[in-house]
Amino acid sequence: PIKELIKDAIQILNPITPGNTTIGSVACALLTSNNLIFKGVCIDTSSGVGFCTEHTAISQMITQREFKYKK
Repeated sequence: PIKELIKDAIQILNPITPGNTTIGSVACALLTSNNLIFKGVCIDTSSGVGFCTEHTAISQMITQREFKYKK
């Protein structure tokens, strides 16, 4: 399963740089305790408003009422 999660994360990598912002240069995929996969990418801004990949994936988990991850 780890290799599959890495492949899932690689598939959503798509770095773009609009202005002083970098989006999508790092990605992750998390497997929940219910065997659902949630993915996320980073958003880096010069103003500090951005967030990391794990925050993106975890917020998606929570909105889908998933609260525990395995990997």
